[in-house]
Amino acid sequence: MSLLAMAAALPVYYHGAISKKECEDLLGKKNKDGAYLIRDSETIQGAMCLCVYKQRVVYTYRLLQTHTGHYTLMAAGGLDEKFFKTLDDLVRHYKRRNQGLAMHLRHSVKRKTALVIRPPKPPEDSQRTQMSLPEQDYENAPDSEYVEVLPP
Repeated sequence: MSLLAMAAALPVYYHGAISKKECEDLLGKKNKDGAYLIRDSETIQGAMCLCVYKQRVVYTYRLLQTHTGHYTLMAAGGLDEKFFKTLDDLVRHYKRRNQGLAMHLRHSVKRKTALVIRPPKPPEDSQRTQMSLPEQDYENAPDSEYVEVLPP
């Protein structure tokens, strides 16, 4: 599936890679208890956050996608994990009262701009990191503390 098709398939309340601060600003502007949006997690790659506004506080719930593609909220102690085929199914469930959130979902905050999908970061390449360091010629450096280490 192309990135464009993926973006079109995502719900309008999914805001992608916005910061926690941007999220809080958007929900604060809406200023309605039960306002919500979903964004990418800033700390866990591949995870998302369901953010819900209640009495000027934004509650953030970690949202994970299983290897089978289902979505679940990371359950707090004592709560059963529930799995949903789509984000819409998850949102529909949490629109009902008393499902374990600080506030049930009531008002989606829709994104107003095109979604920016960041491609996955390539794995850290140690050689690339080494190549970016300036090359130094330790052997010919005057007054160098270079020590030649010979194999045993």
